[in-house]
Amino acid sequence: MSAPLLLTFNPGSSTVKIGLFNVTADGARRIGQGTIDFRHAPLLLHLVDGDKTREIPLQASVTEDLHDVLDETLNWFATHFSLTDLVAVGHRVVHGGDAFAGPVAITDATLAAIVELVPLAPLHQPQSVRLIRAIRHLRPHLLQSASFDTAFHRTQTDLVRRFALPRRFFDNGVKRYGFHGLSYQFIARALARQSQRLAAGKVIAAHLGSGASLCALSAGASRDTSMGFSTLDGIPMATRCGALDAGVVLYLLEQQGLSSKDIEKLLYEQSGLLGISGISADSRELQASQRPEASEALELFAFRIAGEAARLATTLGGIDSLVFTAGIGEHQPQVRAAVCRRLAWLGIELDREANARNAGVISTAASRIAVLVLATDEEQIIADETLSILHQQGATA
Repeated sequence: MSAPLLLTFNPGSSTVKIGLFNVTADGARRIGQGTIDFRHAPLLLHLVDGDKTREIPLQASVTEDLHDVLDETLNWFATHFSLTDLVAVGHRVVHGGDAFAGPVAITDATLAAIVELVPLAPLHQPQSVRLIRAIRHLRPHLLQSASFDTAFHRTQTDLVRRFALPRRFFDNGVKRYGFHGLSYQFIARALARQSQRLAAGKVIAAHLGSGASLCALSAGASRDTSMGFSTLDGIPMATRCGALDAGVVLYLLEQQGLSSKDIEKLLYEQSGLLGISGISADSRELQASQRPEASEALELFAFRIAGEAARLATTLGGIDSLVFTAGIGEHQPQVRAAVCRRLAWLGIELDREANARNAGVISTAASRIAVLVLATDEEQIIADETLSILHQQGATA
């Protein structure tokens, strides 16, 4: 008898990562993965099956409901895997607000609550809603679950989550939520497997990708994070601005005549590394460029990361280890080195050779703070949480 399968969807602003997992006695084990890249025309499906990879142009047109795109994608997966054994689909949902403190089965009520949070994450939440509805249309018998990026940060105190606004706004949901929680949840687990001593201590994790943030962890629990009410806050990102004086938004509205939609596009899509450099949102392209604007963008990126790490160390009352993760954090030694140079006053000493080869530990033996590089896996957390929902409902064999 073949093993049941789980499918996971991890949507970004321009891509959707897909994971396929076997349900085994030991949990969910990944057997395949894919990525739909919406920046290509025609759409491109990057499909991985073991050691084999394929780049597949998709013929389907992008529509609001994504039915055709998802149907064609599932058909391609079915040529490599037995999707007749598919028992559930798990979704990363960026914003859970105060409504969700952990994974849930998707019902009409939970979907309605997810839709209500769309204004708080306009780049990501609508994509999750479309994917959930598309699966409902294409495979209505399948159980679906939602895993929330905000849920991991519910261990933070109200003091950390509060803005200095009248109290009624906090009570109405205007507060710091934090994001990238699925990634930080995986990092907390991975660090515990690698070193119980470090995992039990004061850890600052830096999730550096197209979206980027930092999280302060104490004994594996979130105590503070750089992102707040929305995914715009904190450090600069590929195209997002990071922390911004609210007076700038008022100025753009009142003096520059920009509409709220203009400002939304500016802050989410035209700022960050792209806006500073005027060249690219990709830090690899900026590192290859000789233009001073590229260097300045990268310097500001590292400067803000280091500054945020120092702030989070204040929340924790110290720091025992610094962990880099996600695309930039795992694969770009120059960025890690630039951040660590600015944190040398904390006692960080970087091993240049270990950093250059993206080793798991990149600090020297003499460093007062351990510096690590750990690969994150949000899809694994989604699969694990989907499996937990299946078990709760008695839906697995």
